[in-house]
Amino acid sequence: MPEYTSSDGEGVQIDLISGERMSKLRTMEKIRLILDGVHKGNIVILEEGLSPDEESKLIEVTMSEISPDEFTGIEIETYPRPSGGNGGFLGRLMGRDSDGGNKLTVIGPANRIETLHKDENLISALVTRK
Repeated sequence: MPEYTSSDGEGVQIDLISGERMSKLRTMEKIRLILDGVHKGNIVILEEGLSPDEESKLIEVTMSEISPDEFTGIEIETYPRPSGGNGGFLGRLMGRDSDGGNKLTVIGPANRIETLHKDENLISALVTRK
């Protein structure tokens, strides 16, 4: 994935990954794509989320990679999008209509992202610098 480094070293990179890209990957390729981004301190947003089995595998692999000094794990929040309509902001951003039922998923480093509030319409998170 392309990476940008700000000149002042501040800021957070957010990777928005389309459902189309994820649909072409096998489970372990999806997990590596996500965890490689999170290991770099990025916030990863999946347009269509993961299946329950893929999410379980992501948690399993994450647990095996946790190291107190290097990688503290992930914070993951998912919510379903409403059926119909244009899929909201991300749907417009990605240039396509929502087919409903897909899940938007936000994943980030556990030491940099904290979920403040979550309901069926909103995920509110605080993202801190390293």
